[in-house]
Amino acid sequence: MMLRGLVVAFVVASSIPAQGQTYDLLLKGGHVIDPMNDVDGLRDVAIRGGRIAAVETDIATGEAERVIDVSGLYVTPGLVDIHTHLYVVSGPGTVYGGSTSVDPDTTCPRACVTTGVDVGTVGWRAFPDFRRRIIDASKKTRVLAMLNIVGMGMVNYDVEQNPADMEPDRTAEMAKAHADVVVGIKSAHWRQPNFIAVERAVEAGELADIPVMVDFGFFLVERPYRTMVLDKLRPGDISTHFFRWPAPLMDENEKKLQYLDLARERGVKFDVGHGAGSFHFRQAEPLVKQGFWPDSISTDLHINSHNGAMIDMVTVMSKFLAMGVPLAEVIRQSTTNPATQIKRSRLGQIAVGSEADIAVLRVNRGTFGYVDVGGGRITGDQRIGCEMTLREGNIVFDFNGRAGTAWREAEIDYPTQ
Repeated sequence: MMLRGLVVAFVVASSIPAQGQTYDLLLKGGHVIDPMNDVDGLRDVAIRGGRIAAVETDIATGEAERVIDVSGLYVTPGLVDIHTHLYVVSGPGTVYGGSTSVDPDTTCPRACVTTGVDVGTVGWRAFPDFRRRIIDASKKTRVLAMLNIVGMGMVNYDVEQNPADMEPDRTAEMAKAHADVVVGIKSAHWRQPNFIAVERAVEAGELADIPVMVDFGFFLVERPYRTMVLDKLRPGDISTHFFRWPAPLMDENEKKLQYLDLARERGVKFDVGHGAGSFHFRQAEPLVKQGFWPDSISTDLHINSHNGAMIDMVTVMSKFLAMGVPLAEVIRQSTTNPATQIKRSRLGQIAVGSEADIAVLRVNRGTFGYVDVGGGRITGDQRIGCEMTLREGNIVFDFNGRAGTAWREAEIDYPTQ
């Protein structure tokens, strides 16, 4: 379905008390794309008590206390970004924590992201503070975490080179103690000519029964990338920054190397992790054109990427749409797939009984430009935008004020001074 422009929206806000009405909120007339449940067509979505109550072709408006017309828009599960950095601490002195992490509630909702996974900003030592100040305090975004195999976390790159602080037992113990929010183990920025960081992360992952994500940004002869994805990672483990140059993904004729198919057959997952220095069209476009799409789209969200080529989740999704990945698959790679990879499949769907985390997306038509981290540019004729974000049934971002009421008709208590 192609959008030819935004349909003027309206809100039917009933003044009748909620008694006798079945639903709290009804999203009316949208095109639902829910890959997990094979839904791709016009559906109404009703919400009650923060959960999905019904997904049907025609739900009467009188059954809902509040109705929002989303005709001409796409209704999808809330976007799941499995590569972010969200541990905001006061003061300078850390690579991600004090300097470049972002606040989840001010960045994620405006990109239709309802779940952000912080990957390795903290290890087991600082995790209790991260949980108290960020995870438990976030109101508009569900924050989950992957623990850095380095106990100190991402204090700086030198600290991450310390094998003595890579303790699988303690890392797994912390992960299991917070299993409701810890969804993986992270190995990042390892520069040495061996696989120690990866191996210890995998050991912790085995102890805690959770996946491992590896940031493999330094490519050394003594530590081949193909060895990692063919021998070191387990089925379900994730290689992020997949399209980073100069990862050895193609031959001199830009033909995909066959070991990538073997790794995927083993069950290894390939994640985008765009970031400020880890996404290059010279890698991505040839592979996408050959049908090797990422398993999950993610941002590597932090200040430098947020204000750089990456911008936000819907922009990264738009890049893959521009390279030829169909919209339904882009949605799958941004919802169902990442939720399944972190073993939280209920988050990546719009199913009766699941939490009402919903993205309402628009797809604009025109001519749009996209750049990679090196300034390489492509153009596309579509761009995905975040129209509205719902977290547990609550509207936490509303780009065009669809939930508003004409001001002359609204019963608003304006301040007297």
